[in-house]
Amino acid sequence: MLDESPLVSIEKLRVEFETNDGVVVGVKDVSFDIKPGECVCVVGESGSGKSVSSLSLMRLVEFGGGTITNGKLMFDTGDGKVVDLVRQSTPVMRDIRGNQIGMIFQEPMTALNPVFTVGDQLAEGLIEHRGLDKKAARARALEILKQVRIPEPERRMDQYPHELSGGMRQRVVIAIAMACEPRLLICDEPTTALDVTIQAEILALIDRLKREKQIAVLFITHDMAVVAQMADRVVVMYRGDKVEEGPVEQIFEAPREDYTRMLLAAVPRLGEMSGKPAPERLRLMRDGTVGKPEPIIVADPKPLLTVENLVTRFAVKGGIMRRTVANVHAVEDVSFTINGGETLSLVGESGCGKSTCGRSILRLVEPQSGHVNLGGTDVLALSQRGLRRARRDMQMIFQDPFASLDPHMKLYDQVAEPMLNYGIGNRSERQDRIAALFDRVELPRSFMRR
Repeated sequence: MLDESPLVSIEKLRVEFETNDGVVVGVKDVSFDIKPGECVCVVGESGSGKSVSSLSLMRLVEFGGGTITNGKLMFDTGDGKVVDLVRQSTPVMRDIRGNQIGMIFQEPMTALNPVFTVGDQLAEGLIEHRGLDKKAARARALEILKQVRIPEPERRMDQYPHELSGGMRQRVVIAIAMACEPRLLICDEPTTALDVTIQAEILALIDRLKREKQIAVLFITHDMAVVAQMADRVVVMYRGDKVEEGPVEQIFEAPREDYTRMLLAAVPRLGEMSGKPAPERLRLMRDGTVGKPEPIIVADPKPLLTVENLVTRFAVKGGIMRRTVANVHAVEDVSFTINGGETLSLVGESGCGKSTCGRSILRLVEPQSGHVNLGGTDVLALSQRGLRRARRDMQMIFQDPFASLDPHMKLYDQVAEPMLNYGIGNRSERQDRIAALFDRVELPRSFMRR
């Protein structure tokens, strides 16, 4: 049975950001509680204010240009005191972060320090907050890596973040957040980069900690299946506002708001994919006439991409002279064909070689052997100049968007850069094209100047 007094109370929270276009309100007048041993899931589309709310609890929103202009963040520190986190000094917050409040961040590569090993980053919080010596901290760090099911944890302790796959990095971030067994665990899309088997184990681990240690969990996600599995209560957000709150059973069985019903209706089902915009989907859903789109039929399907016997290996170096002592077999003898107009899904657990296979096809990493034919072009035989020309016809959407974008450049300039590289259009044509692309991915045109 949950303790009646909340561990965290967010009261009338308002967060604003100063931009070139004026003040942008990230969160407007949001209030909700989290009790010990309770999991509250905050759901909503991208840009709804979910992550801003969680970063406010850690007082990290200030480092991203945000300002808490109103509200209280009441937190029970466990020693009989309830403090307003908004009014705490920097040294007090430094002691609370990672110790009493842990956070699993959304982008693992940007959450980890690239110049420190995994073991050092795991041990840091244990030494700082728990007073352990280096040997004890390392032993505890190894134990936590085993809990999050990192393969070969002893070897991973001495590796750097760039040497791990995206899913493994995500598990390291989870391990760091849980190292000091915090009173509140904030999970910002924690299982996005994980395969389904590891996701199930991580969710079970978080749920066990919640029950055994009476940890409060603030879980931010867009995955309604995860919400159904994890949540005791659900908070639905839309454009910085809380639109609905209630027990998970009520939200799924009898949602009050149209937006909540739209979120539930958007859960993908096999064979059902609607390309209609959100307002049209909502209208169809209200009418009970959500239809299936017309299937795309290619009259004369022909192979567009052919991959044959692709092999990519990475050298493991060791010793004083840094000689190659072994090879990691990332992609081994992979073959497949994709016809024009087709989508091929490459699935598998974290670290199985999916991303490396994609990068090898584009020669972002160089394969050892194999053949890659794209529209009649032998990609692996191309010179650097030829490869540069060919890359106009093959593009990759990377796993970590924050690490893919240059923080020093405005979004407009980053989208314009490939067009300038290939001499596409004049200035006016590029402006129109970029504006249309932002419309296509449903981003406000004002974001181009951010």
